Amino acid sequence: MNLEFYKTFYYVAKYENISKAAEHLYITQPAVSRAIKQLEDELGCALFLRTPKGVRLTQEGEILYTHLHQAFNFIETAEKKIDSVKNVQSGEIRVGVSDTLCKYYLVPYLKLFNTLYPAIKVHVTCPNTPGIISLLKQGSIDIGIINMPYTDDRLNYKSLLEVQDCFVAGQKFKHLSYKLQPLNEIVKYPMLLLEQSSNSRQYIDQYFLAHSTLVKPAFELGNMDLLVHFAKFDFGIACVIKNFVEDDIQQGALYEIKPIEKIPPRTIGVAWLKDMPLSAAAIKLIDILDYQVTSDI
Repeated sequence: MNLEFYKTFYYVAKYENISKAAEHLYITQPAVSRAIKQLEDELGCALFLRTPKGVRLTQEGEILYTHLHQAFNFIETAEKKIDSVKNVQSGEIRVGVSDTLCKYYLVPYLKLFNTLYPAIKVHVTCPNTPGIISLLKQGSIDIGIINMPYTDDRLNYKSLLEVQDCFVAGQKFKHLSYKLQPLNEIVKYPMLLLEQSSNSRQYIDQYFLAHSTLVKPAFELGNMDLLVHFAKFDFGIACVIKNFVEDDIQQGALYEIKPIEKIPPRTIGVAWLKDMPLSAAAIKLIDILDYQVTSDI
């Protein structure tokens, strides 16, 4: 097996262009073509079809590229991390975090990190927790800020902040905030919940299940901002993270509806791959998150 052939194939597939791959690899176009031909001979199948604009993958080529893409992601990540370990004043860090946690939790810490290490590039992508876990396993991000609990044997976890879920509503349901309410009475009103794929939704579903409560939400929304917005417009009772709506509650924009059956607190944490050493930049960011949580929040 000649790894250089696979490397050449990977970049031709990535750019869909032989000349761009040759430029990236610092070799000639004929050398690229020869490497591809030899790899096709070894595998016994065609990997590319020529098009007027370049090349495109055959079905066999698609299969090979899918597997090589993850491998080269890890190689490129390792190279970047080695470089950043040598000098924490340079490099980059890729962070996965949900829209909600980015807005309400992470941004102040990123601002401090940027002040301390302005030369380090920070790339932020915002899927939900299952999406973040998937990106970590692919090597596409370095760390993920996630809603816990979450368990996966391939990952390390560190708890950062305890959060409390709560029910809130607008003026229409204000009367429910005057005293503790049985959960089975609260859910008789229109319920606003996150989509079922989110870890936060799965956590609150477990809470409902623990109290033998069946919930059919009136709306399932993509993020907490939408839940808050819909609650303020009296669409129903939303389940949100209390830590992030304290100002709205204190200002009377939202009213907290407290169930007799208290929702257990949970945590926000950071996750990373066990078999992929953290870069110096990632370690510094985790240190800032941990220090700020224990000292300022």
